[in-house]
Amino acid sequence: MTDMSSSSKQITASALPTGLLADIEQAGYFPLLVADVVAAAVGSESITSHLVHAETTIDAETVRRHVTVFVLTDSRLILAHADDHAPTPDSPVQHLGMVATATSETVPLSCVRGVMLGRVVPDPERYVEGSFGREVTLTISWGAVSRVDLLPANCADPNCDADHGYEGTITGDDVTVRVSADADGDDNLQQAQVFSTALSAAIGR
Repeated sequence: MTDMSSSSKQITASALPTGLLADIEQAGYFPLLVADVVAAAVGSESITSHLVHAETTIDAETVRRHVTVFVLTDSRLILAHADDHAPTPDSPVQHLGMVATATSETVPLSCVRGVMLGRVVPDPERYVEGSFGREVTLTISWGAVSRVDLLPANCADPNCDADHGYEGTITGDDVTVRVSADADGDDNLQQAQVFSTALSAAIGR
C-alpha cells in the first residue's frame, strides 16, 4: 500500500480557498502535492465552485487511490488528477518504489459542450421534495473524448435480409465521476450537485 504520510500535514501555504483545501485534505491523498498542482493551474483567477472526488482501486496485490479535483473559475474548467503506480521499466526512479503522477487540464468554458447529472433515487414512491436521491453520476464533455455506440441498421421491410451497414450515436464522455452518499458522504454528494449546477449555469451564459 502506498505511504500517504503527507496526508497528516495541514496545507497552509496554498492560496486556494479554505473550503477547497479542506476537501483536498479530507480526501487524504497526498494533499500537499494535489493543492500545489491545483493552485498552479488556477493561477490568479478566483474560484467560483469546486468538487474533490477520491476513488480507491483494489487488485490482488495492492490498493491504489486516485483523486480528481474539479475547479470552476469565471472562464475555465480545471481538472487535476493524481494517482500512484509502479515506475515504468525505463524510468530513472525505479529504485524509489511507487511514484505519484499528477496532471492538470484546463478547458475554456466556451469549449464545454455539456454537463449531465444522473441521479439514483431509492424508493421513488416516498421521494421527499428537494432530496434528489442518494447517488449522482456527473458527466462532463468538451470534445476531447467521444464514445461511439454502433448497431446494425435496419429497414422498414421485415423480410429484408440486405446489409444496411451500421447506425449509431457519438456521445461526448470526457470525464465521468460517481458520488454516493453511502460511500462518499452526504457532504460530498451535496457538493457534487452544487458544482454541477454552477458549471451548467456557467456554460449557459
